[in-house]
Amino acid sequence: MDEQILQFFDRYPDAIPLYEKFEKCVEDLVPEVRIKVQKTQISFYNRHMFACVSFAGVRRKKDCPDCYIVVTFGLEHKAESPRIDIATEPYPNRWTHHVLISELEEIDDELMGWIREAAEFSDRK
Repeated sequence: MDEQILQFFDRYPDAIPLYEKFEKCVEDLVPEVRIKVQKTQISFYNRHMFACVSFAGVRRKKDCPDCYIVVTFGLEHKAESPRIDIATEPYPNRWTHHVLISELEEIDDELMGWIREAAEFSDRK
C-alpha cells in the first residue's frame, strides 16, 4: 500500500481494510482512475473528481461506529436510500452524497452502482 495512504489512516488503522476493498472495487469499475491523497480525503478522478473517502462528520460522534470510512460521490440527481447520510445540492443538478461505511459487506452493488454513475457523470462534465 502507498505510504501516503498509510499516513492518511495513521489515526484509524482499523479502517484500512474498508478502504482497500473500496479502492479495488473502484479500480475494477474505472480502470483509468487516478487517486490523490490529500490531508482530509483520498480523491478518485477520471476527467474530474467523482468520489472520495474521508472521515467527514456525517453523523454525531456518538452515533458513529468505532471503525468506518465516509464515501462521498456526486450525481446529477438526488439518490434516495436510507444508506445515504447526507445529500446536498451545491449547484443545480449536481448532488453530493455521503455514505458511512463500517462493514466490508456495505461495499456492495448498490454503492458501486452509485460510484459507476458518479464516474460517468464526472466524465461527461
